Order: sequence, then C-alpha cells, then structure tokens
Amino acid sequence: MRRPEERLYCCNVPPVRYPDRAGPRLILTDLKHELNHFRAPNVRLVGKCAVMHALFEEAGKFLAGRILSEAESSAQVELDSGKRVKVKAANILLKFEKPAPAELIAQGQAQAAEIDLDLAWEFAPEEEFGFADLARDYFSESATLAQQAGALFCLYDAPHYFRRAGKGRFKKAPAEILQQALAAIEKKKQIQAQIDAWAEELGRGECPQAIREQLYKILFKPDKNAPEYKAVVDASRATKLAPLELLHRAGAIDSSYQFHWKRFLFDNFPKGTGFPAVQAPQPPSDLPVADVQAFSIDDSATTEIDDALSVTGLGTGTVTVGIHIAAPGLAITPGGELDKLGRARLSTVYMPGYKITMLPDDVVHIYTLDEGRSNPAVSLYVQINEETLETISSETRLERVPVEVNFRYDKLDHIVTEEWLTDSSIEVENTPDSLLGKRKELTFLQRWSKFLKANREVVRGKPENFNRPDYNFRLVGNDGAEPNGSEQVQITVRKRGAPLDLIVAEAAIVANSTWGLMLAEHGVPGIYRSQASLAPGVKVRMSTKALPHAGIGVKAYSWATSPLRRYVDLVNQWQIIACARHGKTAALAAPFKPKDAELFGIISSFDGAYSAYNGYQAGMERFWTLKYLEQNGISELTASVFKEGPNGSFLVRADNLPLVLPVLGAQNLPRGAHVRVKLGEIDEISLDISGTLIEHLDAGAQAESEGEDSGEDDDDTVAGPISIAVDMNDADPAADQPKS
Repeated sequence: MRRPEERLYCCNVPPVRYPDRAGPRLILTDLKHELNHFRAPNVRLVGKCAVMHALFEEAGKFLAGRILSEAESSAQVELDSGKRVKVKAANILLKFEKPAPAELIAQGQAQAAEIDLDLAWEFAPEEEFGFADLARDYFSESATLAQQAGALFCLYDAPHYFRRAGKGRFKKAPAEILQQALAAIEKKKQIQAQIDAWAEELGRGECPQAIREQLYKILFKPDKNAPEYKAVVDASRATKLAPLELLHRAGAIDSSYQFHWKRFLFDNFPKGTGFPAVQAPQPPSDLPVADVQAFSIDDSATTEIDDALSVTGLGTGTVTVGIHIAAPGLAITPGGELDKLGRARLSTVYMPGYKITMLPDDVVHIYTLDEGRSNPAVSLYVQINEETLETISSETRLERVPVEVNFRYDKLDHIVTEEWLTDSSIEVENTPDSLLGKRKELTFLQRWSKFLKANREVVRGKPENFNRPDYNFRLVGNDGAEPNGSEQVQITVRKRGAPLDLIVAEAAIVANSTWGLMLAEHGVPGIYRSQASLAPGVKVRMSTKALPHAGIGVKAYSWATSPLRRYVDLVNQWQIIACARHGKTAALAAPFKPKDAELFGIISSFDGAYSAYNGYQAGMERFWTLKYLEQNGISELTASVFKEGPNGSFLVRADNLPLVLPVLGAQNLPRGAHVRVKLGEIDEISLDISGTLIEHLDAGAQAESEGEDSGEDDDDTVAGPISIAVDMNDADPAADQPKS
C-alpha cells in the first residue's frame, strides 16, 4: 500500500525503494534520463511497468494523453502535441495501456457513429448509469475500450436523449421530452435546409420571394435568428460579395429610388402613408372678418400655406403689419382623432417632387390660406412707427382673414429685386397686376425687414451669412404623383436673402419671438427653441423654457408659424389661442399646464421624427443631384474645400449644385480653396460619390463661414455608404446546425 504522499514512477530498472525521509539526493544515471535529480523525499520507483494513458474531459472536450505522474486528486498528462496538463482525478474517465491516445479517440468516434440512439435509449436503465454500463448493455458484457469510449462520446453528444448526471454519468430523458426534442431537431434541420436552398439561389443571382419580402427588415432591423437573414449572411460569405451588392445582383433591389423610398417607409411609415377616414372639423362660425387684404409668399409647390401678410396705414405715420397664421388649432382639439394623426406624424415630410403631409388633405384645404376667400387665422398685428420703424405695440386676434393673392417667389424673384422695390420707375415686362398692387406694401416690408435683421445682428454680435444659395428641385414627368426614379430632374439656384425671402423670414421671426414672450408672460408653457451662444459646438435645443436664441438674436423663440405642417407649431398655437381668449387666466384654460410631462414627450418624439425626415429629405436631394449629374453627363465640376473628410480626403462643396463629396488630393489645400474635381463612379444605392483633384484654381479664396446662416441647425451631412445591420462577423450559422 503506497502512502498518500508518495508518487509512483515507472522505469525499466530493478525495484528500488527510498524511505520517507529527507535524506541525501541521489542521482540515478542508469534511468536513461527519464528521471533525474529527485528533489522530493517522498518518491519511490517501481519496477518495470507499462505506459498508462488517460481519456479525460476538459472544458467540454475529450482529450487523451500519456500519464506522467499521478497523485491523489490529480495527474500530470502529456498530450500528443507535447503539451503537459494537470488533470483532476474526477475528470479522468478511462485509463488504458493500448492503443495510443489518438487511436482510441478515433476508434471511439467511429463506434459512436454506429450507435443507434433510439436503441441505446431503449437499452438504457431508468436510473442513473455510467457510460461503460451502457456500452456493456448495448454491445456486450465484455465491451471493448473503443466501444466504451464510443458510448461516452455518443451519450455526451445526445443531450436530447440523455442528460448528464455527473462526470461520465447520465440519465435518459423521459419519452415525452424526447419526442418534443426530436421534433424540434427535425424542424431545425428543415429550416437549415431552407437556409441552404435560399443561399444557393442568391449565389446564382436569384432572389427568393421570402427574402424579397423581408429585404428592409433583413438589412436594417434584422432578427438575426431568422432564416432569411442567415441565408443572406451565408450567401455573402460564399460569394464574397457585400450584402447590398449580393441583393442588388439577385434582383432584390431593382430600383435605387424605390430602395430609398421603401426603406424610409419601413422605418417611419410601416402602416403606409394613407389617412383613415376622419371628419374635417369646421372653424368656429363666430370669427370676425379682418379688415385687411392679405397675401402669401410661397413656392409654387406649396399647398399648406401657413402664413400671410397684410399692411395697412401706409402714409399715416403708424403702419400696422399683420402676420396671419393658418389656424387649425381653432377646430382640432387636443386628444381628438386629428390630434392623434398629427402627433403620430409630427411633421410634413418633404422631398423633391413629393411630400407626405402631417394632416389629411381635407383638413389642409379648410385651413390653408388660399387666395380668394376668408380663412381662419391667428393674427399678430404689429404697430410700427413708419419713420423710425420701431415697434409701438402688438396684438393677437382670432379671426377670418381675406387673402387676396398667393404669390409664388419662384415666379417673382426676378421681378421683386432690391432695385425694383426702391425705385418705382423700374418696370419689368409681364409683371402681374396683383404684384403691382402690392408694390408699396412690399417696399415697406422690405425696409422693415432690413431694419429687423440689422437689429438682430447687433444682438448676435456678427452679421448673418447668406452666401450659400438654396436649391429648388423640380421633377419632370410625375405631375405631383409619387416619383419612380425615372423622372428628369431640374435644379435651380435661389440666392438666400432675396427680398421676398427676407420679408417672409423676418415676419416669421417677429411672430415666433413675440408669441414666445407672450406665453412666458402669461405663465403658459410652450415649446421653445434656444441657443446659449454662437460658440462652436453649441447647438439649438428644444425645451419648455423661454430662453434666448443667440443664433437668431431674440429673447425667446417658439415655433408657431407652421401649424399645418409641424406638430410643435400646432401645440404652441393651442397655447397662444388660450392667451388670446383668456388673457391673464390663460394658464388655467390652456390645454397644457406648467411642467406638463406631455410636453417633454412631444419634444422628444418631434426631435427624433424631424431629424429622420430632414435626413431623408437630404438623402433624396442627394439622390436627385446624382441623377442630375448622370442625366447631364457631368464628369467634372468646380468646388470649394471646407473641411477634412474620411480616409485622408477633404470634403468639398460644389459651386452650383447641392453636393458635398470627399476629394483625394486636396489634403494640403487651405480651407476655402477653389478647385476643379473629376468625379468618380456614382452609386445610387449607397448615395456614394467621390472625386479626385484636377486643378487648384486659386490660392487666395476665402473660406465661407459654415453654419451661421440663420443660427438654426444647418449641418452639412455627407450621405455616403449606407450603414446596414447585416453583420458578417456573426457566428457561422453552420455551428448552430443540430447534431445527428
């Protein structure tokens, strides 16, 4: 009997025993270097013995190797690779002399493959058992070492038949549980077969209908366990094509325009863009009719005419400017069906050639400020000293406003110039009589607008920059219908700060700032836009506090001039109406009370939706700009360098198109440098385009001041390669296949 503290070593020498004492160390030269320099006192060598091997479990794997030494609770085992590992005694499942470790594992795996699991399950006892027990029951009472190992491997790899009860111990699953597991495995096999078939189709350039139907979910909001997603991943790996390219080649993306459109609908309008049937509410019948003849100024494509202007009292010393805002808030009630529709959409979505309105057309038609009729409006009347242009007073009224004419600036900008307004002798051919009738009013409004702008710039501390133009898109061929991407696109330039543009902008600022302050004075909460300073990185924020807007140069600024197309404006209009009707007691009557949590929810929802809508509009403008390049065969353009871009490039802004792109070769050029650029390949799906520097046109160009046009957010985002949610680094789906 060996003592617990002794270790056994095998060697081909006569038996030698060393007692349990710390005596002198003995060097045994005739052990053929297998043992050398014994440093432990409790060692005994036994005579000639066979080399022993062990089969053991380690981290869920079965390994085998030669036993070098063995103690009470562990053993040192050398693997075929030469690596030595310490193995717990409890993890050793078999000890054997022959065959070699690798051979035993190979033989065991072969035996495991031959075992019929259904039959093994029948043979297995109801109580807990060991793998060797099953081997003897299944094969024979004298089951071989390889058969025992095969039983072990088989049991271990069949958890649906046998659950583990300890090292090398198992218990068979109940019949009901087994049948359920087998059914699940069969289903999984069928799903995998479907995945393989779909992946093969994609690889051949064919798109299965199931994947076509799930395209946008697969790409942008995938269930990574879904077979459609796994098929795309498998096919991409097999073909070494990026998922977008793979799907495009397979015909899943047959129209680049529809790809962008349907992706937007998938994210923002999953139930479609139609409205349910609702009754359009009529405005109050007792609204007084204003004694003015108002006019609006909008683009020709505008149908939601939110604002109009009127001027009375010219030549009297005191001029009254009326700023008239469409008033759906007089009839739409908070919490009503139309309110729910507006809150669900939060804003009209604009894009070249098309739009998705916030409110149904029937409602818009009732409240838009159409010419030739008296329209319900919330009006702000501002009394102005005709000479000094200083504001004397202001008043808010709820009324019907007669609108005489709807002006369209895209048809009138060439007429209504600074010179035309200041010099009455200037005549322009084909000037409409309606415009001539408003010439004096427009002249005063232009004078007043310049005065307002100058005063705001004093508060801002710097002038506003109108260097960058606006671009108008017109699609030829769709006649207002939903585009399909084949239309001819026209892009025209409109300089910012044109007289008509300035008049409308300054009037809106007056209304939004005046009403914002009025809400605060009456203790009625509203939704405000504010900017703490013009320091770099200080963004415009939305909140319920009447804080200064440094970018615009006003004490408070609430969006309230577009209630037909922005939900925030409708909310503020309800609050303004309460002030107009109830005065000092407005806080009691207003739909939203101070510190109303609902307002914060509206702000959060609006921010997200408005950002998404603006992003889509920018993306579609980029799409049609790329179409414009293709349709007109433009391969070169001039541009200005304005900031560092991706991958060592620099971003440039095209001179005469709404296009920002990265350009290689512009790295050492100063900001504002004027360059000629050769355009690269256009990708309409990713909206990607890049360029290469051809020529530096001048060295003295001055950089424009970015993002300071109005103080509102004016980010130049580059719509580059689309970010998709297909992860090619996901675990190989093959790893999830069921084991047979």
